[in-house]
Order: sequence, then structure tokens, then C-alpha cells
Amino acid sequence: MSAPSVDALLMEHAELERALADPSVHADAGAAKKLGRRYAELGQVVGAAKELAAVREDEAAARELADEDPSFAAEAEALAARIPALETKLAELLVPRDPHDGDDVVMEVKSGEGGDESALFAGDLVRMYTRYAERRGWKVEVLDSTPSDLGGVKDITMVVRSRGTDPDGVWSALKFEGGVHRVQRVPVTESQGRIHTSAAGVLVYPDTGEDADVEIDGKDLRVDVFRSSGHGGQSVNTTDSAVRITHLPTGLVVSCQNERSQLQNRARAMEVLRSRLQALHEAELEATASEERRSQVRTVDRSERIRTYNFPENRISDHRVGYKAHNLSTVLDGDLDGVLEALSSADRASQLAS
Repeated sequence: MSAPSVDALLMEHAELERALADPSVHADAGAAKKLGRRYAELGQVVGAAKELAAVREDEAAARELADEDPSFAAEAEALAARIPALETKLAELLVPRDPHDGDDVVMEVKSGEGGDESALFAGDLVRMYTRYAERRGWKVEVLDSTPSDLGGVKDITMVVRSRGTDPDGVWSALKFEGGVHRVQRVPVTESQGRIHTSAAGVLVYPDTGEDADVEIDGKDLRVDVFRSSGHGGQSVNTTDSAVRITHLPTGLVVSCQNERSQLQNRARAMEVLRSRLQALHEAELEATASEERRSQVRTVDRSERIRTYNFPENRISDHRVGYKAHNLSTVLDGDLDGVLEALSSADRASQLAS
């Protein structure tokens, strides 16, 4: 897909500005939010284009003045030196964006090989993503969770939502997190102080929900209801309000027990199922997608790792882009900016090169 022209995007930005000024548009909150995100996204292009145009005009003016007053020559050279970086910035913004970049995400974290230690590590990953979301001002909603005996997490499904119209939404930040995460450390269950390796899996996909372009036949669903339970099996309520939906053709299973009623849990589980099926459909269409976009979890095994968290060396390593940093403790506290930017930069470079 070719990149749109700057003029076309400037026109679209102006049209969106007029649309958002119409009070009737805001009667549909969902539609208004989408328009607002697109407007904010194009605002970056408009700002970069205007800045580049202004610097070019100033350079031309400075060179013209330099013919009469040589003191303007240095200013002209300084302005000219800024142009390549501004051109690169605009070129990056003109690369066709992932259509889901502004979407919220559904994230699943599952313990894998390693027993109780794997479940503890899965819990560490959940806290890491939760704290990162808090830093960004996002909201985390847990739909379903199965805790482990030692306080870890066997598996969890949660939705991470942005609160505004940030063009760089949740998906744009977390879309490369899907894969197997490996930890190397001395488990709390290890009495002899030996370093063990275990793994947890992360699956992340856009929360397209009701907007998902998929058809679901009711005959293809098996719906089970059960009693919601909290940590350690304690009952959250005394009614069978939790819902588990199995999509028989694909084998996908979605559970939700966060809402108060069975009807609400079923509706939310159906939204997540639509998102899963939409992501599955898009993955099948993207046969030529880059490896980063196809690195979702199939099996949670130590050999299929995308990232390693090494506690003895306080090191985090992302094996897809060769990223390494010795700040593991701050990363697990939610400071993911470094590794996420490395992944985004590699993706942008790949797109620009192609």
C-alpha cells in the first residue's frame, strides 16, 4: 500500500476538524472517539509538514538576504542542516499506519513450563503491564483469572484501555508483546540457590469487540455457566454468573467472570471472542507479515522465546531486535519505554526500507 500524499492528509485533517465541530457527531460517543483519534493522528502529520515548510521558507529567505549581508549565511546553513531530520520525521509519519494502532487491547498471560515458578513469573508480567498502563494513564480491566497457590497467575485475560484520543494508542505500544517470555532466576521454591529457567506466554490482540468484521453462528458456540471465584477459590458471589464460551470450529475458549450478572459476562465474553476471531482472520490474511507481527504464542515452551529476563544480571534481552539493558528491576516496575521503543523503531525502519 502506497503512502498517501501530504496534501490529501491535510485535506482529511481539515474535514475532520469541521466534522468534530458539529455537535450532532458527538451523539455517537464511539464514532466521535474514532474521529478524534484520527484527527489527533493526522495532527502529527500536519505539524511536521508545517514545520518542514517553515524551515524551508526561512532557509530560502536567509540565503536571499545573505547575498546582501553575509552574516545571514550561517543562519541559512543552520536551517539547511535541520531539513533532513524533518524530512525523515515526515516520511515516517506518512508510512501507512497499522489500522489498529489506536485500538485498546485484550491481553492474555499464561504460565507455562516451570510449574509454580512459571505462575509466579506470569504474575510478575501482569504487574509489569499493569504498572506500565498506570504510567500511561490507561485502565486495566481483568475479565478472568486463575491464581496459583503461591500467589502467582496460572492464566489471566485482561483488557487495557486508553482514556482519551491518543493516536498512539494501546495497540501501537503493546502489539509486539505477544510471544514467550523466559525468566532466569533462583525460584522461591529452590532451597539450594540454583538458577532455573521457566517461561510464560503472552497473547495480545486488538479489542475490536462489536466493530469486529466477523460473523458468529450461534450453533457454533457452547456456553457454560459457573460460579465466579476469587483468589484461592473463594466465591465472589453465590450465583452462577461466570460464563465460558467455546467456539467449536476453532476451539477458542473465552471466559468472563468480572461482571455482576451472567448476561453482562456473556456480552463481554462475546466481545472478546469477536476480537480473537478478527485477529485470527487478519493473521491468516497477512501471509507476508513481518516476523514481529507473527510472533504470537502457539505453545508456551522455553524454546520459543522472544525475550529473556535474567535476574542475576538484572538484564532484559529482546531477541528479535537484539535489545539488551541492565535495568530489569525498573522494567518489571512498569518502565517499558526502552524495549518498546526499540521494537517500534525496528518496525518503522523495516517499513521505510520496504
